[in-house]
Amino acid sequence: MTVYNFSAGPAVMPKPVIDQIQREMPSFNDSGMSILEISHRSTLFENVLNDAKQNIKDLMHVPDNYHILFCQGGGTGQFAAVPLNLANRREKIAFLDSGHWNKKAYQEAEQLGYGIDVIKENGQLPYPSDNFDETLYDYLHVTINNTIEGSTYHPNHLPNVKDIPLVGDMSSNFMAESYDVNDFGLIFAGAQKNLAPAGLTIVIVRDDLIDPAKHIPTILNYEAYAKKNSMFNTPPVFPIYAAKLTTQWLLDNGGIAEMEKRDIQKSGMLYDYLDQSKLFHNNVKKDERSYTNIVFTTNDDDLDAQFVDFAADHDLISLKGHRSIGGLRASLYNAMPVEGVEKLIDVLTKFEQTRG
Repeated sequence: MTVYNFSAGPAVMPKPVIDQIQREMPSFNDSGMSILEISHRSTLFENVLNDAKQNIKDLMHVPDNYHILFCQGGGTGQFAAVPLNLANRREKIAFLDSGHWNKKAYQEAEQLGYGIDVIKENGQLPYPSDNFDETLYDYLHVTINNTIEGSTYHPNHLPNVKDIPLVGDMSSNFMAESYDVNDFGLIFAGAQKNLAPAGLTIVIVRDDLIDPAKHIPTILNYEAYAKKNSMFNTPPVFPIYAAKLTTQWLLDNGGIAEMEKRDIQKSGMLYDYLDQSKLFHNNVKKDERSYTNIVFTTNDDDLDAQFVDFAADHDLISLKGHRSIGGLRASLYNAMPVEGVEKLIDVLTKFEQTRG
């Protein structure tokens, strides 16, 4: 029996990575100790961390003037860390209100006392207007992929700012599309969606945005992470190890360009089915559709719930939409094989034939 996990996070991981974790769990690198118990100050772990960092640098072509940090606290922690580190001069931030997680980000910044301006757009992804005055803000915050709403700022449609940093929350499509790191002052991503188990957050930040004079809690201070190679305290050892294995798997399988190609193929198969279906519907504009988080619905809550149960009976798990909007959602991260999408379409078809 093969179970396909469509959860938005914690999410599916590559089977070869799970298999390698299983093999190495009793004795990591022939040390006689599990990865769960080795010291973070040991050469064994320092090698893991440095390999993970180098893999990310190679995969994303991270320039030398950026730091790669391994943080804790998830994306939610970065909703506080980013303004505390970057909102230095004007103490005012612009947000593109594309959905649930961007709202969480600007609410956190406002709670911390920063001035915020929220750019909204009804029915589509918001962009700064032609008269957007960058001089008023320290940075522009954008949620690159909206896990709940199923929309994405694809690499060729990023918001354009010239004089302030673009901050990208890339949690749910990290390493699924080929973004140019140079387009951003800072990228952050909770690892539990497309990279590793929960507990690790990747931050990629340009050197000039790290302010050694900032007096903020050490656990949120980018200078502290950069100065101590992300090890001023005990880092999340196991998730970093898993991230190292996953990034190596990515390198061995063609890198981000190949993942993007596969993700376009997988999501395209599902969108093609939804576009012709008389029962299931996706309402996201075609050029804004996410490759990783596909939302859809029957427009009937009871029928949606029936499908979740029907899918579970066919070993397709976690297809319920986010509680804030309901409906259905299939997350097709890098590790989801095309066979999982094929089975999902088959089960959708069977359900439609019996209920439609």
